Amino acid sequence: MDTSSKPGVRKSKLPSAAASGTVKEPACPQTARMRVIRQLRKTWIHLVRYLTERDNPWIFKSARVVGNVSFEDMAQITLDSIGDAVLVVDPQGTVIYLNKVAELLTGWSGEQALGRSVDEVFCIVDGVTRQRVTSPSQRAISEGRIVALALGSMLIRRDGTDMAIEDSAAPIHNRHGRMTGAVIVFHDARLSGSVVQEMSHLAQHDGLTGLPNRMLLVERLTQAIGIAKRHGKQVALMFLDLDHFKPINDSFGHAVGDHLLRDLAADMIGCVRATDTVSRHGGDEFVILLSEIEDRQDAALIAEKLLAKFAVPRVIDGHALQITLSIGISVFPDDGADADSLMLKADQAMYCAKNMGRNTYLLWHQDKR
Repeated sequence: MDTSSKPGVRKSKLPSAAASGTVKEPACPQTARMRVIRQLRKTWIHLVRYLTERDNPWIFKSARVVGNVSFEDMAQITLDSIGDAVLVVDPQGTVIYLNKVAELLTGWSGEQALGRSVDEVFCIVDGVTRQRVTSPSQRAISEGRIVALALGSMLIRRDGTDMAIEDSAAPIHNRHGRMTGAVIVFHDARLSGSVVQEMSHLAQHDGLTGLPNRMLLVERLTQAIGIAKRHGKQVALMFLDLDHFKPINDSFGHAVGDHLLRDLAADMIGCVRATDTVSRHGGDEFVILLSEIEDRQDAALIAEKLLAKFAVPRVIDGHALQITLSIGISVFPDDGADADSLMLKADQAMYCAKNMGRNTYLLWHQDKR
């Protein structure tokens, strides 16, 4: 199938290792290469049946399609979705494929890199001595095994800047066992260790209050439901919306509004147990997860505690402010068996509480449903 005319699909062809070859597994299952191979195998378990090799083992000749998308296009999408950089060379060390992450890290586009020596596109030096390092793909081909780049190695990008990377390279064999090249999987080493942990924290927490965000809340809610099932307990989900928060922002400015949100978040945490979760979903919406409760009345008691706490006026940056809450509550298992249904019903109950005049709470089963 000719993919050169398809929008968003590059002219470079994928190596047969992803289709009909096999790549020998590394001893350590934690390497970046293993993550790539596992993901490819999930997607391409049926690919071997349909794609055939001709004279050039690197080019797909099959026109087999799934729906309106060819296998090759799907493989391209899969490789471009992987977070690691992937670069493939033939037995002579000529670059025959880069995914988008590899293009970004090396500074070479696919069209610029294809047909060039791997030493030119993937130039590696020792981080201390600045001496050129033998390409890991060359070692993988010559030694016939998985090889890893030495720690402290630097990638010299096309613009001359350098970047600390971590990588591994593996030989590629076709279905007949013949060596047909090597695949290099690498990533920016600056995104390792504490940096990765920090990025993970930022991805799962609200930047203003430091509270868990929606993604982390859903994960914890799903876990809490599983635990509650095993222990015969209940789980409550509380949707909280600040009443008339926008006028405060408009009158006193966003700095005061942000300070107020942080202050309110601290109060919410103080009203629940350490095993519960207070999360912010953006704006003036908060969600509280009460895990392993005995009865829905336990959630009602927490709601009353929150309303009483918020009834006390507070001073923020010299301004006397008072804020109230509208709270909607759903309870597992009576109101829903999964995270989505519980969140939907708690949200709807919260809006009903607002329609009742605000500064109150409402349990889902009280909402005439």
